[in-house]
Amino acid sequence: MGGACALALARQGCRVGLLEAEGWGLGATGAAMGHLVALDGSPEELALCRLGLERWKELAPELGAALDMTTCGTLWVAADDEEMELVRPRCETYRAAGIRAELLDAAALRGLEPCLATGLAGGMLVPGDAVVYPPAGARLLAEAAARAGAELLCGRRVASLEPEGLRLDDGTRLPAGRVVIAAGSDSKRLLPDLPLVKRKGHLAITDRRPGFLRHQLVELGYLKSAHASREDSVAFNLQPRPNGQLLLGSSRQFGDESPDLRPHLLQRMIRRALAYVPGLAEVPVLRAWTGFRPTTPDHRPLIGPWPHRPGVFLACGHEGLGITTAPATAELLTAWILGQAPPLDPAPYLPSRFPEVARA
Repeated sequence: MGGACALALARQGCRVGLLEAEGWGLGATGAAMGHLVALDGSPEELALCRLGLERWKELAPELGAALDMTTCGTLWVAADDEEMELVRPRCETYRAAGIRAELLDAAALRGLEPCLATGLAGGMLVPGDAVVYPPAGARLLAEAAARAGAELLCGRRVASLEPEGLRLDDGTRLPAGRVVIAAGSDSKRLLPDLPLVKRKGHLAITDRRPGFLRHQLVELGYLKSAHASREDSVAFNLQPRPNGQLLLGSSRQFGDESPDLRPHLLQRMIRRALAYVPGLAEVPVLRAWTGFRPTTPDHRPLIGPWPHRPGVFLACGHEGLGITTAPATAELLTAWILGQAPPLDPAPYLPSRFPEVARA
């Protein structure tokens, strides 16, 4: 998110410094699946995803092969007839938004992915969805920003916001007329009043099985898990990586801010995955890890000015869609800062949409 914002601003002629406390692509970015997916939890979410996908496809040739971008598409899988009834209107929603979507019966679904279990009702193919390698994406965006004139300050941690800029943890003060906070869940360290909470997730990656999977697979109930209450949840999501490995997700937890793995949730994830793809039982898991999604009360990101502090702007709170929506967020934020016409209606993403924030 920070790299995308720095690149967009630098290309508009702004003098930009990009600060990264540890290294490009660590934190939430390094823990992410890297899916570029059109998600339709709300019209505002779908609009931001669509713009993000368009911009990623424009950026990919410039960023190069290290991005590991693959347009594998997403297969949304309906487990039964009840879920299949939800697919038809969902297809229409995507098409109305200008996103290609294809309705699949059970035979067509199995024809596209023979590894899927028998007895599934059908699904929907969104062929334009893609995957990238997030740590490389962050580094490549930062390098592109530097080519556009931005100054990269890696290994420099911000200690606090100052009236006219920033103070670093070594005491250095950096003057700035505008400050963009794009630090995911860590944004709350600098702005404790943000309507933002951490939501922990687990992922696992397998040994290489080239040809095992062609598309990203997501169960139709994924949105229910993604936008669920504060109870722990899992949802099936399986992604093919360009090197033949399979990336398995995902879980969601509130209230657990330890990076430690929780075996019971990993077991739930694996059992869920085996119900959809039984052949996974023969594929060894090599590694599992956790990360933290920055979540807002209404599951929409915080993009725009922070009313508490003039000159401070936010680009955070994207939950599991930070990779997908990074270039769209950067474009929207740049328009805000420079007083340009925005690519989307900015109102649904403004931090001031929350009454307690607006009052402050």
